[in-house]
Amino acid sequence: MERSIVEKFTKNNNIYVYIDDLDRGWSGKKSDIMRISALLNSLRDICGDFRGVQFRIGLRSDVYHLVRTSDESTDKISQHLIQLSWTNHDILVCMAKRIATYCGDPVNDAELASKPQIEIARIFHKVIDPVFNYKGKWEQAPIHRVLLSLTRRRPRDLVKLFSDSAKAAHEKRHEIISSEDLRSIFINYSQDRLQDIINEFKSEMPNVKTLLLGMRPTSVYRFGDHPFLYSNDELTTKLKNIISSSGLNFSNGEFVDHHSLKQFLYKTGFLLARKETDGWVEWVYFDENRFAASREADFGYSWEVHPAYRWALEKRGIQDIIDGTDLVLN
Repeated sequence: MERSIVEKFTKNNNIYVYIDDLDRGWSGKKSDIMRISALLNSLRDICGDFRGVQFRIGLRSDVYHLVRTSDESTDKISQHLIQLSWTNHDILVCMAKRIATYCGDPVNDAELASKPQIEIARIFHKVIDPVFNYKGKWEQAPIHRVLLSLTRRRPRDLVKLFSDSAKAAHEKRHEIISSEDLRSIFINYSQDRLQDIINEFKSEMPNVKTLLLGMRPTSVYRFGDHPFLYSNDELTTKLKNIISSSGLNFSNGEFVDHHSLKQFLYKTGFLLARKETDGWVEWVYFDENRFAASREADFGYSWEVHPAYRWALEKRGIQDIIDGTDLVLN
């Protein structure tokens, strides 16, 4: 392998090195920032000395932001930044192509991506109910809206929803995934997503599980129309109560108050910023506006626990969570 790489480099005078998972074990400490900053600057020097060597480095957006704002020398590499983000439309196109390819149907990528979501979702109808056939708030909702509402702007979430519900359909010998098959996997799907976020951020906050479970609705909110929706004041009260009853701490020594916890929960994607205008609901992620949870300014957002985590936090019943959850818009 090493010999083959050397031979290709000698012949083409060009080599690409890909580095990923640098944020594994990230705790946000000064030493973590210095370590990644030193690596970035070293690689920049190598590229300057050897024009044929190029590096591709993958970093979580919040990690890059902290490194970028802590080390002024990184302004020299900011021009080379490629922001990788998935929109719901991108995820829908990706999954539609996956299904079409599996079914042996030819797909033109550009043509597929240019279509409205309702048309793209027709490819889904080969394997799943076209609408959510179950009573309640989501009754007769297009199935792609239900699916996208439960993804966290991550394609693998949609793959997981399809694969788990397909297994449920197979056990019941259904020809395609029914709404009941999909509905039956919501609890396990939610628990797995909550475990994802615990695994991903426990190095940054060792007791992150305590924080997340502390976000369960109290009796005051449990029976409301939106038990996982908070105004700024309501969220402040909620977080202060969690702080008073739990010994929360950040690994980097950052002071724990309701501001830092709100920023942390927003950064992890557990909380979404929400704004309603003329009956339209907009969900905003950290990648789209990292200053939405700033302690210095109020941008007029309310705060909502991502739907993917709700069944793991509230055992009232599958239907109760559905009836208290809005669906993402097309």
